[in-house]
Amino acid sequence: MAAKYDLTQRIAPQLDRHLVFPLLEFLQERGLYAEEDILKAKIELLNHTNMVDYAMDIHKSLYHSDDVPHEMVDRRVEVVARLKSLEEAAAPILTFLHNPNAVQELRTDKQHDLQMLSDRYQIGTEQIEALYQYAKFQFECGNYSGAADYLYRYRALSTNSERSLSALWGKLAAEILMQNWDIALEELNRLKEIIDSKSFSSPLNQVQGRIWLMHWSLFIFFNHDNGRTQIIDLFNQDKYLNTIQTNAPHLLRYLATAFIVNKRRRPQFKDFIKVIQQEQYSYEDPITEFLACVYVNYDFDGAQKKMKVCEEVRFLTWSKTISFLGYAFSKEMTVLAEKLNLNYDEAERWIVNLIRTSKLDAKIDTQTGTIVMEPNHLDVYEQLIDHTKALSGRTYKLVSQLLEHAQQSQPAR
Repeated sequence: MAAKYDLTQRIAPQLDRHLVFPLLEFLQERGLYAEEDILKAKIELLNHTNMVDYAMDIHKSLYHSDDVPHEMVDRRVEVVARLKSLEEAAAPILTFLHNPNAVQELRTDKQHDLQMLSDRYQIGTEQIEALYQYAKFQFECGNYSGAADYLYRYRALSTNSERSLSALWGKLAAEILMQNWDIALEELNRLKEIIDSKSFSSPLNQVQGRIWLMHWSLFIFFNHDNGRTQIIDLFNQDKYLNTIQTNAPHLLRYLATAFIVNKRRRPQFKDFIKVIQQEQYSYEDPITEFLACVYVNYDFDGAQKKMKVCEEVRFLTWSKTISFLGYAFSKEMTVLAEKLNLNYDEAERWIVNLIRTSKLDAKIDTQTGTIVMEPNHLDVYEQLIDHTKALSGRTYKLVSQLLEHAQQSQPAR
């Protein structure tokens, strides 16, 4: 059942090959697919990289033999020779970067640095581009730490905007694979700024860039301490939400999960439910369907059925919480226990713990065996704050759009 809702095949095409390896590792740990199929998928993926030694190890595990195909042995010889060739081409700038005293001469002024490198070290555009090729090859070999450092240095010196953008994607991937979440988040924000800029090559490339960015960001947002808030801030922006609805509706699962586990974004959650309502007939997902049952259709019996499916995608705790909140207005404990798929004693302990940890205004009436839960109505001042907290941002956005329209309307001089 769980394999039916696995999104790997939808997500993988939007990722760098190296970012697919953690997904395969996860699937292997979960046991969703046969071990042999996962190992074959890894080898197929590795055939398009320079991680030949890793491919050999997996081949040995798959076929229980120390023998490996001659193609792999020949491929390893080619990789080693190519790495040596690229290292020789980039030798002048590598020598410079490995000299701490020389590196201290670099400033934040790119033109100054390029002139200094040319005059004092005879390092020009050719050597800088050789650094990019060397860094890229290091990444393909699985040396993510070295690749990240060289790509950073390349971007600081490069005047090739297209290559610089490619290097930024590479550095983001390397930081994700090294699980450097804070640095990865910084690189993600840099990429977003470039993608959203007016100078981006074309609208089509801009949309594709947003699709890639959102898929890559999942690694960061679900590992970073503040990630569940930041994924809402990014995915819920109009341009990104439109991209999700038209090109990647499966990302709604992750946005829905972030909304449910994040109490600080409740006002935006109401708008997100409208999106769920719009998409419920065009996209099926156990988590979004669960939310539709509770918040759109008020079908709590349907929500109970979806809860069982949500368990397959490791969403049981939060789905129980929402289902409880939907049923708990003066409901009998026996009914709630049934809806939560628990026996009476387990349901009582679970509800008591939920009331305590979530600070709900609720209690269990032991005499009648019911849950008594008071609605939490905001007072007039809290309602005013809730409705005006985003006013400044909306005003700024409106003014910006008006100014942009006015500038476009002015005749060229």
